[in-house]
Amino acid sequence: MRLTRIVNFSFINIVSMAQPRTDSLLSSILASNHNGIFQQVLHDPKTYRLQIIYTEINRDKRNKPTFKNYFFNYDPDFYFNPASTVKLPLAFLSLEKLNRMHIRGVTKYTAMQFDSSYEQQVKLYKDSSSENYLPSIAHFIRKAFLVSDNDAYNRMYQFVGQQTINTSLHDKGYQDIRITRQFKGFTPEQNRNTNQVRFIRDDGNLIYLQPAAYNPDSFYFPHEIRIGKAYYNRDDSLVHEPIDFTYANNLSIGDLQQLLQSVLFPSSVPRKQRFDFSKDDYKFSYRYLSQYPSETNFPKYDTTKYFDSYVKFFFKYGSHAIPAYVRIFNKVGWAYGFLTDVSYVADFKNKVEFMLTATVYVNSDGILNDDKYDYDSIGYPFIYELGQTIYNYELKRNRRYSPGLSRFQIGYEKRDPKDNRPVIHDVDN
Repeated sequence: MRLTRIVNFSFINIVSMAQPRTDSLLSSILASNHNGIFQQVLHDPKTYRLQIIYTEINRDKRNKPTFKNYFFNYDPDFYFNPASTVKLPLAFLSLEKLNRMHIRGVTKYTAMQFDSSYEQQVKLYKDSSSENYLPSIAHFIRKAFLVSDNDAYNRMYQFVGQQTINTSLHDKGYQDIRITRQFKGFTPEQNRNTNQVRFIRDDGNLIYLQPAAYNPDSFYFPHEIRIGKAYYNRDDSLVHEPIDFTYANNLSIGDLQQLLQSVLFPSSVPRKQRFDFSKDDYKFSYRYLSQYPSETNFPKYDTTKYFDSYVKFFFKYGSHAIPAYVRIFNKVGWAYGFLTDVSYVADFKNKVEFMLTATVYVNSDGILNDDKYDYDSIGYPFIYELGQTIYNYELKRNRRYSPGLSRFQIGYEKRDPKDNRPVIHDVDN
């Protein structure tokens, strides 16, 4: 899959000048795993652009959690391509915007349609994967979380709007986040313009029309970011220069960890950092952050391809099986050789919980956009070993109080065995 065309203007590969943060406890935990690939990556964090945050969670006698972050090679200015992890804040912002609109009859379940209001924009009036054959924010979030669908992200971006996306995140304290583009190969000007959106009843009658929007705000790009030695452009021509990520989407794994924590544990973060959610929004988010494609009727994905651990990188290896008593509430991203996962793991049998966020870059030939990355040989095995290393440490870690995890025990959907609809085999993600 060819990704967005990048315009280059120099050959400089900029990396952060700050000293990466590494904590001795996390280093000691990671050293206990002697797997060859795992140690290969750990011993060369610069080449693999490796960053890790392990979040220890402890409860008091009232079950109130406290959080302690431990870091490995963490530097918020050390760029990684966030890829699909940006779908996490877009889903949260979409739910928040719906609540702040205060339009009677408009909820996350309300059918919506997208018009073409600017050059290269694409209409969307139907969605055959939804139960009523119509798009909605709820359905976009399902698709974005279950299999990381790209069009779902684009539609949430168009609904919220580029200006609101960035001002809202900055107002919450995420000053360094920049979400500048859709996954459509658009120019900067095309990304500033977003579609007219109509909320409709199932019979097609209009409830509310949201006009097309334009973002007049400027972005601050503090330095050039260039990675690799060559890349393929959108014409499939090899360009012998580093690829330019200066104007790409950007956020740190620290921000990712806080975004997820703010929704799973809203009382643990300052009020301004929380999202304006209803009780149902929280329940809905928890369900689809952790539900498997095999449990979901709409969309009905091919579970031989979109297996349970498909987007659960810390448990994705070998048989792809995840213990029945474990649930992972997370969002992953993969592109250009980067693999990233931000997760909250809950083990209901052993009363274990923790958060883990990591990104790694696996591209030994230095050529980007060629679909030849070391995901299978290095990336996925490393991420899996990392997840299991922390999980096994947590299984043995002493806790004064066992966590009460009932809030995260969810009644998941079940596939209807009598449903004869064809499954979805291919998703743009």
